[in-house]
Amino acid sequence: MKTAAINARIAPDLKDDVESILARLGVSTTQAITMYFEQIRMNRGLPFEVKIPNDETLKAMKEAEAGHLEPLNLEQLRKDMVK
Repeated sequence: MKTAAINARIAPDLKDDVESILARLGVSTTQAITMYFEQIRMNRGLPFEVKIPNDETLKAMKEAEAGHLEPLNLEQLRKDMVK
């Protein structure tokens, strides 16, 4: 089978983190990129939603980054789900 080379610039820490995860999964970087490309082909686009976050989401992201997270109350979550 013929192959084509891809040359991409990636932040070293991102590359290291991802390669570590892939190694634990038993998947090479080449295999992961091939899977990603196959998903793009199958979906005729990116295999996940890409959009600009709204104001509420941006606020929540900033709060999370600043460490201002409220503890999750599973009991309250269950009650909210049945409403």
